[in-house]
Amino acid sequence: MSAGQPPLDSPEIRRLTPVLGPGHTYGSVTDKISAIVLTRPTSFGWFVGFAIAFSLMGMMTIAIAWLITKGVGIWGINIPIGWGFAIVNFVWWIGIGHAGTLISAILFLLNQKWRTSINRFAEAMTLFAVACAGIFPLIHTGRPWLAYWMFPYPSTMGIWPQFRSPLIWDVFAVSTYGTVSLLFWFVGLIPDLATLRDRSIKKPAQIVYGMLAMGWRGSARHWHRYQSAYLLLAGLATPLVLSVHTVVSFDFAIAIVPGWHTTIFPPYFVAGAIYSGFAMVLTIAIPLRKAYNLEDFITMRHLDNMAKVMLATGLIVAYGYFFEFFMSLYSGNKFDVFLVQQRLHGPYAPFYYALILCNILTPQLLWFYKMRHNVAVLFIMSIVADFSGRLDEFLGRGELTHHAVKV
Repeated sequence: MSAGQPPLDSPEIRRLTPVLGPGHTYGSVTDKISAIVLTRPTSFGWFVGFAIAFSLMGMMTIAIAWLITKGVGIWGINIPIGWGFAIVNFVWWIGIGHAGTLISAILFLLNQKWRTSINRFAEAMTLFAVACAGIFPLIHTGRPWLAYWMFPYPSTMGIWPQFRSPLIWDVFAVSTYGTVSLLFWFVGLIPDLATLRDRSIKKPAQIVYGMLAMGWRGSARHWHRYQSAYLLLAGLATPLVLSVHTVVSFDFAIAIVPGWHTTIFPPYFVAGAIYSGFAMVLTIAIPLRKAYNLEDFITMRHLDNMAKVMLATGLIVAYGYFFEFFMSLYSGNKFDVFLVQQRLHGPYAPFYYALILCNILTPQLLWFYKMRHNVAVLFIMSIVADFSGRLDEFLGRGELTHHAVKV
């Protein structure tokens, strides 16, 4: 380094970190992305990944069939255990889906240009996560073909429908979130689909992309309407980041189960969702940029910004842990105090300390510039954050609280 040159971690160097690699134009970016979709041959690794994913889906189908045959008792659900396995999975899937909406909507409204390299697969991740989350409220009824009993239909059989069930809250939250996210994802893709339509050589691809592009021609009128629709959907999607997981947190907050009945849950859940969601985006982005040679498009600027968001939301989650711990002791409720004691010294203590390590201590490494710019470290930390999200749901929302109720 020459004399007078600022160090690598100085603010001057950070401001110079590009969103796009040097030497690229709009045309070169379009050529690169279109070539991946239209001309890149299907590799052997893709078939291996598809076989693994298809096998896992088959296992899921068998598990759901077994669940419907035997009932939700195979999850250990019994009085006073009312949620357990189903709510753990539901909350986790909803949580990781929040980063897609955050990147797409809120960062768009804040005019953050760095979102454009990662928003497409973040939005796709949101749709897949919401689809997975939507399964659980349905199968948690035990007999999903009778789910209509919860709706206020004219009951000729004299059965009083329970429209106030938290399962109904989840249905409305997931369906609204999924619909707006799907529209936002599809509207944003229309110009890209038109580009693929115009560059396709094969007739079937031209027909499919042409139908999906909805007659896009790139005229000034089309761009004006596109920007208006995209801005409107961004405005609709932004409150969903806060409202959806807040509604999900109410499933717990209205309960009288120790560890659940607390007012910290809405902001706590939202922050945790953004934290684990950005971790999942990193988990997807890092292998993706390597496999498709996208280092010029998903640069260190993107990874650095996502790491900063993880750090900020991780601190909020740490505050939520501390506040939850404090209120349990401050309330003087013997069940809440017992819950704290079991977390610190009981059979679940190793899981609790692992949770503290993964969710509070490990993210503090992101304060350091070199850690945020180490791709391997970021990938490992993203996996740790994803794992700790499941650990949090298991420890705080799934099993331990039911032992406090039994006592």
